[in-house]
Amino acid sequence: MSELVTALGLVLVIEGVLYAAFPGGVKTMMHAAQDLPDSTLRSGGLAALTLGVLIVWLVR
Repeated sequence: MSELVTALGLVLVIEGVLYAAFPGGVKTMMHAAQDLPDSTLRSGGLAALTLGVLIVWLVR
């Protein structure tokens, strides 16, 4: 359970760094994401999910 909480904490750290360091870039990216079709966002999400699972599987 502590590993899950640690992983969630790291996600928040990474997101926080991006918002703090590049607020304009994050806004631009959010506006650009609104123009993308749902299928493209879904494909990107599934690719990120697959890569994340692969990394965790390789490390463990």
